[in-house]
Amino acid sequence: MIEVTPAITLEDDEVQVRAIRASGPGGQHVNKVSTAIELRFDVRGSPSLPEGVRARLEKLAGSRLTLEGVLVLVAQSRRSQEMNRQEALERLLELIRKAAEPPPPPRKKTRPTYASKLRRLEGKSKRSGVKAMRGKVRGDD
Repeated sequence: MIEVTPAITLEDDEVQVRAIRASGPGGQHVNKVSTAIELRFDVRGSPSLPEGVRARLEKLAGSRLTLEGVLVLVAQSRRSQEMNRQEALERLLELIRKAAEPPPPPRKKTRPTYASKLRRLEGKSKRSGVKAMRGKVRGDD
C-alpha cells in the first residue's frame, strides 16, 4: 500500500515500474545498463481515486497522459535505478496530492464604489496638474 494522503492510498499493483535505458551522454556505462525508470499509472482505471481527484489529475497530467488514460512518468536524472524509481514515485504522489486539493471557489465579480471612483479621478487630476507644471518656462519677450 502506498499512502498518498490520509484519505487516498494506492495498491502496489496499480503502479507499474520498468527499467529502460537512459538517453543522453554517458559513454560505455549507459549503453549496457538500464538505469532510467518508466512509471505507468492507470488514472481512469484506478479504484483508489475519487472521481473529482481523477478529473483534476487528468488535467494536471497534460501530455503525460495517454489516450487510454494511463499516466506515464520517466525518471532518468539519477545514476542509480533505485534513486530514479524513488523520484518517479515521488513525482506521481506529488501530482495526486496536488489533484486532491479542492479547487478554489470561483471569484465573485465586484464593482468599485462611487467614493473609490472619485478618489481615483481626483488623484488623476492632481497628477495631471503636476505634469502640466513641468512645461518649459516661457518668458514674456
